[in-house]
Amino acid sequence: MRTLNLGILAHVDAGKTSLTERLLYAAGVIGAIGSVDDGSTQTDTLALERQRGITIKAAVVSFAIRDLTVNLIDTPGHPDFIAEVERVLGVLDGAVLVVSAVEGVQAQTRILFRALRRLRIPMLLFVNKIDRAGADLARVLGELRRLTPDLATMTSTQREGTPGAAAVPHELAGALTELIAGHDDDFLSACLAGVRATEPELRARLAALTGRARVHPVFCGSAITGAGIDPLVTGIGELLPVASGDPSGPVAGTVFKVDRGPAGERIAYARLFAGTLRTRDRIAVPGGGDAKVTAIRVFDGGPARPSPAIEAGQLGMLWGLAGIRIGDTIGPGDPPRATAHHFAPPTLETVVVPSTPDAQGALRTALAQLAEQDPLIAVRQDDDRRELSVSLYGEVQKEVVQATLASEYGLDVRFTETTTICVERPARSGSAAQYLGKAPNPFVATVGLRVDPAPGDVSYRLGVELGCLPLAFHQAVEDAVAATLRQGLRGWAVTGCAVTLTHAGFAAPVSTAADFRNLTPMVLMAALGEAGTTVCEPLHRFALEIPGDTLAAVLPVLARIRAVPGAPTTTGSVCTLTGSVPAAEVHGLRLRIPGLTRGEGVLESAFDRYEPVTGPIPVRARSGPDPRNRKEYLLHVVRRLPDSRRAT
Repeated sequence: MRTLNLGILAHVDAGKTSLTERLLYAAGVIGAIGSVDDGSTQTDTLALERQRGITIKAAVVSFAIRDLTVNLIDTPGHPDFIAEVERVLGVLDGAVLVVSAVEGVQAQTRILFRALRRLRIPMLLFVNKIDRAGADLARVLGELRRLTPDLATMTSTQREGTPGAAAVPHELAGALTELIAGHDDDFLSACLAGVRATEPELRARLAALTGRARVHPVFCGSAITGAGIDPLVTGIGELLPVASGDPSGPVAGTVFKVDRGPAGERIAYARLFAGTLRTRDRIAVPGGGDAKVTAIRVFDGGPARPSPAIEAGQLGMLWGLAGIRIGDTIGPGDPPRATAHHFAPPTLETVVVPSTPDAQGALRTALAQLAEQDPLIAVRQDDDRRELSVSLYGEVQKEVVQATLASEYGLDVRFTETTTICVERPARSGSAAQYLGKAPNPFVATVGLRVDPAPGDVSYRLGVELGCLPLAFHQAVEDAVAATLRQGLRGWAVTGCAVTLTHAGFAAPVSTAADFRNLTPMVLMAALGEAGTTVCEPLHRFALEIPGDTLAAVLPVLARIRAVPGAPTTTGSVCTLTGSVPAAEVHGLRLRIPGLTRGEGVLESAFDRYEPVTGPIPVRARSGPDPRNRKEYLLHVVRRLPDSRRAT
């Protein structure tokens, strides 16, 4: 049986969860359509999702279209939970991007559309809510064409904006012929020669272009009334490519979600791209070693069912992998798109404070488990201040974390004021070295490192022969470099740098990997101190549409929050401003725009880049011992060494 792993993506409130319900109902998987407002949908299973009427966690359901099994992944629409969407993108064969016929293309719509295009994921678009007052398919199609001209309109509307709205087949021949000819030279030549294509041929060529993410068919309808659902289901079955992969080849898969079962056991949701994984098979897990798969469930035409194996192309749930994490690969293969980051990292941080001091240990455990399910929460522990902090995308996510801790762990917590997460970049090159047997080096190792400014994140290079150290010692240095750069000279993570190992030496059989692991932070921070660092804050790019007569009120507000707008453009009575704004100011600006624009202003923003901080340089308190403080650092290290290795 063929398999299609399909993502449903949208801006919040566009109706993607309602569309999921309608697709399941149409396929006969459920006997009644659940309601988002009533909290009775199949995919919003968390109590918090039902209470708030929003999707927080990605959920998988399955249905059949004739001989095709569709594994449908419903994703969050709120930008605070974009990390859930990112993890899903790596396992999709195709996607349906849902757009509201009333609200049209919104901020999250643009972000998701560009991500799907960048990753070349085949995509259908579904313009939902044609039965709602204010629905305007023509306007929405115009907005979509500003994103791309490569759209094939498959259905149009009748009685638009009324409860009786219907979706009817759109005339394909003319417009579709022109669209396909623009992407297919052989077809263009045939058309110029006077050969007329039949509709089946047009649909076959459209399917081929859709499968290569060159063209995007657009359907319209209503998830609530069922209008337009049949053509959409047909399009999903005919226009999107099915999963490929050799079930007999080497196992290659990726984990896109981690959950906890009733007994606290870890459950890994995985996509297999190649090979076959069976119960009792052993696979490598983080930190070395392996683990045995104790149970498997696969999604196949309904809820997940027990299975002795999961094959290439399938989505499944795996038990027994205690050390598995989101983003981990399964098997020796290289899953496509599995490890790439497609959206911006969180730019906010807050300290989580339990209502009673004796709950600190329980809070640490609870946050660690939440971080398993969302690694970008990035729990940071400061033992000196007995503080736990988490990284966040926004205020809604903070409220969800607070409610989750209360409902699932019985922990009452509060948050300190949200702060912006900055980064540090090397200002210039710097180097340092400590040599075996020479003061002040207390370790049986030689390590020399050079730090250079470089584009991108962090890279590690060898400036010595690979054979000058055992591989375990090389790995210890590389791991220590990555861990040390999580806190730079001012406590922020260091990025935009290349670290080169310039000197290395050991004394057999006395030297151990611990010598290199413990010496590397001291050398690296000395090199970084010589280079110096520049603290950079995150900036968002923004687009702000306002009534033209409110521009004079808006510009001073933008100036006060250090926003840098470009020249305004005016279309009719609407004025558009684009530019950059510090991430720390976006939430406050969003709250002020309605009052400044009579409720008519629309603000879109997304992370753009990091730029040097202007004004006072923010410093983040360090967590753990500082390698620049020799006495404190060595005391910490000595406590972890066996008696026979403690240095004086």
